[in-house]
Amino acid sequence: MAEIDDLHDSLIAAVADAADLPALEGVRVGALGKQGSVSALLKTLGGMTPEQRQTEGPRINGLREAVSAAIAARKAALEQAALDQRLASERIDLSLPAPDAPAGSVHPVSQVMDELAEIFADLGFSVATGPEIEDDWHNFTALNIPESHPARAMHDTFYFGDDTARDGRRMLLRTHTSPVQIRTMTSKAPPIRIIAPGRTYRSDSDATHTPMFHQVEGLVIDRGIHMGHLKWTLETFVRAFFERDDIVLRMRPSYFPFTEPSAEVDVGYTLDKGRRVIGGAMPDGWMEILGSGMVHPKVIAACGLDPDEWQGFAFGCGIDRLAMLKYGMDDLRAFFDGDLRWLRHYGFAALDVPTLSGGVSA
Repeated sequence: MAEIDDLHDSLIAAVADAADLPALEGVRVGALGKQGSVSALLKTLGGMTPEQRQTEGPRINGLREAVSAAIAARKAALEQAALDQRLASERIDLSLPAPDAPAGSVHPVSQVMDELAEIFADLGFSVATGPEIEDDWHNFTALNIPESHPARAMHDTFYFGDDTARDGRRMLLRTHTSPVQIRTMTSKAPPIRIIAPGRTYRSDSDATHTPMFHQVEGLVIDRGIHMGHLKWTLETFVRAFFERDDIVLRMRPSYFPFTEPSAEVDVGYTLDKGRRVIGGAMPDGWMEILGSGMVHPKVIAACGLDPDEWQGFAFGCGIDRLAMLKYGMDDLRAFFDGDLRWLRHYGFAALDVPTLSGGVSA
């Protein structure tokens, strides 16, 4: 009994004398560690008689609990003292002026997304989003893309393993933002006016292609919609985005499985010291910027709507490409390199918020 009392007093005194956390940890290991003095007493319980264990067991366990409680209390006191010391020594001068060159900037892709949202909000469109991990029904089948279509090929699409299939549908990284159109049409009653910006993924990489890139797609579903509405919407959008009234567009017949009829849209450009500048009443050449068309009746029917009652148009283009054309970048890969020099040169200030009244550009 005297041995346990003496050990109790010495350990409690050692805990109280610990000047810092490392010293306190040393006391803890010496008392409660595998080779500690209190642990050694606990190991003797196995060799005692039942009568001895009934007497000595509570005293040894009480010693362990007392030492543990003293260590916890001392640790809390030392941590609080260290925090108080830091708070007393550290100072932040909130009166200092802001640095001349802020460290951060808004990425051109984010800036262009904000510009698109501002322009289309003025036209009555809302912004819709959807998952980047899609199933093949939303990404292909509902968009009238047949099983044999090259877009479904493994060399173009990032598929997940068969063990990830849901309801018998293969999972993949979406190859376009068109699945957002399907999800909107199946969950929202017409009329519908949305744009769907976001990240998309395809197996491709060069100066004008990356495995991950950004797209924006637009969708209008209503009664009596025709190609004239599409052409007016695209002309209004392109003129507002490039902030020029002399934009000239031309529409060329094309083919997309999810639109009929379909059209590629080219914008006229003029040459200024060998550089292409979007705009000009008398274009020097044409540049493709987006694809468009009337929503295919099969797509409307796949979403549970009556194509005889509802019609619509859709269009889509690359956000990264729009940024390159407007702000003069020549290599798409630089968008994702994280080079601070590039970001400082092409980045936008946080207060460069696009507005139609003040100008969508910074």
